[in-house]
Amino acid sequence: MGTENLISNEIRSQVLIDALPYIQRYNDKIVVIKYGGNAMTNEALKDAVMSDIVLLNLVGIKTVLVHGGGPEISDMLKRVGIESKFINGLRYTDEATVDIVKMVLAGKVNKELVSHLTQHGGKALGMCGIDGQMILCHKMESEVDLGFVGEIDTINTAPILDALSNGYVPVISTVACDEQGQTYNINADTAAARIAAELKAENLILMTDIVGLLRDKDDNGTLIPKVQVSEVPFMKRQGIISGGMIPKIDCCVEAVRRGVKKTCIIDGRVPHSILIELLSNEGIGTQFI
Repeated sequence: MGTENLISNEIRSQVLIDALPYIQRYNDKIVVIKYGGNAMTNEALKDAVMSDIVLLNLVGIKTVLVHGGGPEISDMLKRVGIESKFINGLRYTDEATVDIVKMVLAGKVNKELVSHLTQHGGKALGMCGIDGQMILCHKMESEVDLGFVGEIDTINTAPILDALSNGYVPVISTVACDEQGQTYNINADTAAARIAAELKAENLILMTDIVGLLRDKDDNGTLIPKVQVSEVPFMKRQGIISGGMIPKIDCCVEAVRRGVKKTCIIDGRVPHSILIELLSNEGIGTQFI
């Protein structure tokens, strides 16, 4: 017996009715989803994400998918005999590596995601930050040279808005260029936050492999469901926000300060976590407002 037969029609109808106010709230609004982590490599989770995005698009929610692809880049570098090197959590990107990054992100990963969305009945258009000079950047300055890692100067939203106005889901890989046409690798969380801000998005969702921000990092029961951006500096001093969470939460704060209504860090390991976050009262993960 399939699980669909275990759900009564009454429950099905109640689920749809409960979702209605959220569908109305987000109708014709833009939601930016940064896709990464386990949800990008686990096939069952990937199917859930693709079907979620198609559903959102069909009910009139304009969805933009921004993605990275770290594991795929590392795999390809290994295949061609180049060692992956990280400095302070960022990939060192020399001339040979940036070519691999461009090939893997803008080629392999991007087009596979477009294909997956199409197979689920959606309309998707793959693009990268170089297309239409969507993301112009300069070389990131840091204490240690990171190679061709870029820092965003401007976002040209015209290609994204053109795709949305024609009913497509823009699928964006975070490869960018400078004024001279040099290619750079851009952190996908940072790019998603800036794109969401420039699009005046209603919501930015960062998919991760954690349940959200925890008061005690070793206890999933201490999830903090909502954070005011003004609280973030204090939470850093307390050590609640530390390590790898700092750059992610900084992206959320930056997006809100630039005009995004709210941002969320959600657990991409939970099937249909996007729908739970957007179309239910409970939500999932941690919201920053």
